[in-house]
Amino acid sequence: MDTFLLQASVFLAAAVIAVPVAARLGLGSVLGYLIAGLIIGPGLGIVADTEDLRHFAEFGVVMMLFLIGLELEPRALWDMRHRLIGLGGLQITMTMAAVFIACSLMGMLWQTALAVGMIMALSSTAIVLQTLTEKGLVKTSGGRSTFSVLLTQDIAVIPMLVVLPLLATVSPISANPDGSISRNLAHDSHHGLSLVEGLPGWGAALVTLGAIAAIILGGVFGARPLFRYIHSAKLPEMFTAVALLIVIGIGALMMLVGLSPALGTFLAGVVLANSEFRHELESDIAPFKGLLLGLFFITVGAGIDIEALGREPLTIIGLALGVIVLKGTVLYVLGVAFKLKGRGRWLFTLGLAQAGEFGFVLISFGLQQQVLTQRLSDQLLLIVALSMLITPLLFLLFDWLEKRLEHGTETIEDDQIDETGPVIIAGIGRFGQLVYRLLQSTGKKAVVIDRDMQTIQMMRQMGYKGFFGDPTRPELLHAAGIDSARVLVVALDDPKQVNRLVAYARRVRPDLHIVARARDRTHVYQLYQAGADDIVRELFDSALRAGRYVLENVGMSEYEAAIAQETFFHEDRQNIRALATHWDPTKTAAENPAYMARAVELEKELERKLYERLEAKDKSDEDAA
Repeated sequence: MDTFLLQASVFLAAAVIAVPVAARLGLGSVLGYLIAGLIIGPGLGIVADTEDLRHFAEFGVVMMLFLIGLELEPRALWDMRHRLIGLGGLQITMTMAAVFIACSLMGMLWQTALAVGMIMALSSTAIVLQTLTEKGLVKTSGGRSTFSVLLTQDIAVIPMLVVLPLLATVSPISANPDGSISRNLAHDSHHGLSLVEGLPGWGAALVTLGAIAAIILGGVFGARPLFRYIHSAKLPEMFTAVALLIVIGIGALMMLVGLSPALGTFLAGVVLANSEFRHELESDIAPFKGLLLGLFFITVGAGIDIEALGREPLTIIGLALGVIVLKGTVLYVLGVAFKLKGRGRWLFTLGLAQAGEFGFVLISFGLQQQVLTQRLSDQLLLIVALSMLITPLLFLLFDWLEKRLEHGTETIEDDQIDETGPVIIAGIGRFGQLVYRLLQSTGKKAVVIDRDMQTIQMMRQMGYKGFFGDPTRPELLHAAGIDSARVLVVALDDPKQVNRLVAYARRVRPDLHIVARARDRTHVYQLYQAGADDIVRELFDSALRAGRYVLENVGMSEYEAAIAQETFFHEDRQNIRALATHWDPTKTAAENPAYMARAVELEKELERKLYERLEAKDKSDEDAA
């Protein structure tokens, strides 16, 4: 117990120190975890053996796929079938073929070359999905294609585990006297129970299908009554326990029938995606997923054998880079074939170019089955680990390419603006569309500029004219008539772009009326400094309306709720202007005593004025009666 607590303390301390530093430097949490593992493992030698801990930490991948499944309705998964079968299947097949040819040219036996091809065809589900989630790229075209391939790879691990023993020089597959087949799968070394061991092929298939059917039927017919019962008990900790039981139980069931636990929990997540308890499940599982995934990344970094790398560094590093280049080439070709464009193609190419954590399983299994030699196995472990370690750097390369691609696209494809008007709307997303529709309905003319070509094309299909381009570019603003316009509406998503555009417009047109969209209260202060006249917080008006509905349903009349809403609206706007003079961009609100004191004073003043308005209304009603 003492050793366990000491090791746990070391891992947590390394993560607490390394991850915030890496995130602050813009490297991302994954690279921070890997660096932490390198420091406490090969660096300082504090942690020596991480193999058992890695098997435990791999359960974070299982939880992650369960949460991803919760985000996908069955219909959405069916819509992905072409990517799963076509894109995913081709990626695995083509990568295996490319690696097989390369290994054959290096003099390997065809059985060994094929085994290495299987290992290198897989990518890191844990690192890639964690990074996509952090960067908000999961729902982009490149992110969806990447996820489809990762899911296909996880499914493909199952037949790979079946095929690997067939490649051995001395086959470990033996026939039982009754004609059934026994085989030693990788995960059999981790538990002694199996529901399919000793069964004939058709029997194992029936048991496997039965397990999958049990998950689906349990999710459809059993989950909701169970969750409602737990909810009625009003014991939040029991809901967490049930959520963990579902994930762990399904993972164990999948292992018993020889399938991937990640695949089973993903399927369960998809089945529960339409449940009214989906969000509560997410909130209960997410902390465990994050902790275990972080632990997994640390074990990857700690497990890198620096001594073996030091014996032949050029060979190992060269082979790791070679794998990334080879897989990247295959992925880029597939991206072109499946019509991924620009940033989506590069995200797909760079995101999947590494080897993955399931490669460790296949390497261990291949060594057991005498498909791989000990020396080759050690080399492959290093190559897989190094490629995973390089992955965060590939995402940094993607960020750099993304900026270059966007800049190039804007310079070449911007429309020539041939209209001017009294109002210019920069950004025609959800916010800008409402402003534009209100102007159109009253017969007012506006010039619209947006950098999203799909949005501009949709406007044109509806009979409205908009111009494609970056609204922050001075030449486009002048072409749209900023020198003579009366109002500029800045409705862009990115707060930094909003600030830059407001500051530029105020500098070139001191008399221009600027209406700007603000992300939050802090952004409001920035826009006051930049020179905006009217600042609209994204959620302020909608939240006030929701608050008014609440007041109407807790005893206030509609008129009283309207008074409260109106008073709060005007007082809060005045308070924001007053607080803007105390705001310091170099400090947080808690670090600014003058700001905090004034904020408390103004909040009490707002409460007093609300009370006075409502009291005056009641007195007026009494006098009228």
